Amino acid sequence: MKLIILDAHADNPGDLSWDIFRNYADITIYDRTSQENIVERTGDAEAIFINKVSITEEVLSELPALRYIGVCATGYNVVDIQACKKRGIIVTNIPSYSTNAVAQHVFALITFFTNHVALHNESVQSGDWISSPDFVYWKAPLMELAGKTLGIFGYGSIGSKVAEIGKAFGMNIICHTRTPKDNMIGKAVSKEELFKCSDFLSLHAPLTKETMNIINAQSLSLMKESAYIINTARGGFVVEEDLAEALKAGSIAGYAADVIQNEPMRKDCPLLHCPNCILTPHIAWAPRETRARLLDIALENFKAWLEGKPVNVVS
Repeated sequence: MKLIILDAHADNPGDLSWDIFRNYADITIYDRTSQENIVERTGDAEAIFINKVSITEEVLSELPALRYIGVCATGYNVVDIQACKKRGIIVTNIPSYSTNAVAQHVFALITFFTNHVALHNESVQSGDWISSPDFVYWKAPLMELAGKTLGIFGYGSIGSKVAEIGKAFGMNIICHTRTPKDNMIGKAVSKEELFKCSDFLSLHAPLTKETMNIINAQSLSLMKESAYIINTARGGFVVEEDLAEALKAGSIAGYAADVIQNEPMRKDCPLLHCPNCILTPHIAWAPRETRARLLDIALENFKAWLEGKPVNVVS
C-alpha cells in the first residue's frame, strides 16, 4: 500500500513523527506540494493525506488508482466530494480535534481588546512606568467581560465550548444555529438579533453557500459601534472590503481573526494595516498537543479504511 502525504509541513513541521504510519503503508512525505505537482507525486498510490492541497475532478481524472483521501483537517472543501463519490473514493476528515485550542484562541483575541496586555507590556518595557508619577496608568480603556453579550454564530463543538467559557466569564450568551439544542448554553436567536445584540460576535459555522460572506455591509450596519467580531473559523465568512470600510469608519470597534479569504496573505488584502484589526496566521489549531491529536485520528481513520470499516467519512 502506497500512502503519499502531500503537504505534511502544516500538520507536522518536524516536532512530531509520521513513523507509526510506516507500520501500515509505504509512505512518501512531501512538506509542500503545488497544484501542478499533485498528479506526478501521487502516481499510482491508492491513498493520500492532504491538508490544503485542492483535489479537483481534473486531478482525480488523472489518478485512477486513488481510493482514499485523508483530509488532515476538519474542513474538506478542498476536495471535490461529488467527483470522489462517482469514483468510489473514500474521503475522511478529522472532526473535533481542535475544539479546546480554537476556543482558547478566541478568548486570546477577545482579551487582546479588553485587557491590552501587549500594549501595556510595551509601555512598561519602554520605561513609561518608571517615569510615571502614579502607581497605575493605562494606555487604552480596559473592559470587564462579565455582563457583556457574547454572540455565537454556529453551535457545534467549538461554538458550544466558546459559550461555556463565555459563561464562566459571566457573559450573556446568545447563539444562532440551524439546529438549536435543548441543552444549549444561552438563548437561540435570529441572525438579525445576533448582529444587533452582540458585544462580541464569534463565528463558528461551517462555510456553505448560506454562510459565505455573512459579514458584509448589510450585516455590519446592524451591529453596535462598540461591537467586536472574532473569526477563527473561515475567511470566506467575510466580505473583506466591507469590513475594512467599517473599521476605517469606526462603525464597529474591532475585528480579530485567525483566517482570511486568501491564505497565505496577499499584499493587497483589504484588512492589512486596518485600524483595530488583529490578525494571526491561522494558528488557532496549531498547539503541539492539538496536532498530535490530529495525527492520532488520521491514523485511526486510515486503519479503519484499510480494515474495510471507514469512519469519519465525508464522501
